[in-house]
Amino acid sequence: MTSREKVLKTLNFVQPDKVAVDFGSYHSSGIMAIAYNKLRNYLGLPKKLPKVYDIPQQLAIIDDDVLEQFGVDVIDMGPKGFCQDDSYWKPWVLPDGTDCLIPKWINMVKEGDNYTVAHDDGTPLAIQKKGMIYFEQIHFPLLENPEEKIDRLEDLFEYNMWSALLGFPKPWTYDKEGIEYLREGAKCLREKESRAIVGNFGGSLFEIGHAFFKMDNFYYQLVTNPDLINKYLDKLMEIYIRDLESYLKAVGPYIDVIGFSDDYGMQTGLQISKEMFRKFFKPRHSRLWHYAKELADVKTMLHSCGSIIELIPDFVEAGLDIVNPVQINAKNMEPERLKKEYGRSIVFWGGGCDTQKVLPDATPKEIREHVLRNLEILSPGGGFVFHQVHNIMANVSPENIVAMFDAVSEWNS
Repeated sequence: MTSREKVLKTLNFVQPDKVAVDFGSYHSSGIMAIAYNKLRNYLGLPKKLPKVYDIPQQLAIIDDDVLEQFGVDVIDMGPKGFCQDDSYWKPWVLPDGTDCLIPKWINMVKEGDNYTVAHDDGTPLAIQKKGMIYFEQIHFPLLENPEEKIDRLEDLFEYNMWSALLGFPKPWTYDKEGIEYLREGAKCLREKESRAIVGNFGGSLFEIGHAFFKMDNFYYQLVTNPDLINKYLDKLMEIYIRDLESYLKAVGPYIDVIGFSDDYGMQTGLQISKEMFRKFFKPRHSRLWHYAKELADVKTMLHSCGSIIELIPDFVEAGLDIVNPVQINAKNMEPERLKKEYGRSIVFWGGGCDTQKVLPDATPKEIREHVLRNLEILSPGGGFVFHQVHNIMANVSPENIVAMFDAVSEWNS
């Protein structure tokens, strides 16, 4: 059974011969470049400069030799299908002093001990202060006078850290040349890959509001100015529907999963009420997810951290197939409960190892026991793709990372 066949069986709730494994197919299943560099050294693999494809989170592209070592069954179309040539990259230095590569189009400016990422016109978008391992958003395009700017929303994407810096490959657009570039890259990747492929579209409705309006202001506007929010969401949907059609007409035949992103959960519960979700966001998610399935033979996946168990029935009703990263240490997100209540209605992509307390702090023996227990609960009957709950942080030891994947290998043997 190929990796792709294993994943497809899993997504259709059929027990595969082995549990499918993900490592890096999404911006929440990867590894920070600092930890990745240490991992490669620990594994005794050839020296390589980490390629940091996600600047805000400092995530590295995971190389094929590491994917092979850990038996990974799925990849992200963007980093693996495009811009592998060294001419796409330029040198930079990670916060711990490690040399790395970043995309050459990133406008990185050093000011004293801090780094700023700026728009081409000089507008600062994000900052990494001395001692930080992330970039923090500092420009919010709709924070002031949003009523006057909604009609120009498409132009403002380039002034929003998350949309400006996470598009991959860059720079490209949905013009005729860009669509052909996407099609050819995806086609070539499909022809050489036996793994399943995720195409990460994004399509955030709720979380991107934090980035456009600033989080506290966005919540205020949701309550006090619903007409403005509906106007913003309608404009956003107009852009997404157009781009989704272009995207899937180009890459749809070559991918297996299309990834969307929206964080609705906190550690203790939902960020907004179910009523507010159903009023503003659910109908629009439903339109996107159903349209994706009309355009291509794909499964829909939503990234949402935190305690989201209350929304799972709504997600399923709206046309969602998969949820990640399955934050098993959030309130009411225990693996036993998730599998019992929703194990036949939605695929759990993640939840294999707690990255908040277990992976960074436990012993390798404790990690093994933790992973094997989660596999025993979540894997029967398909509907479960293994990866750690979220990205592996910079401070996680390579010994613990290896212990996690060794436990999966033991389960699959």
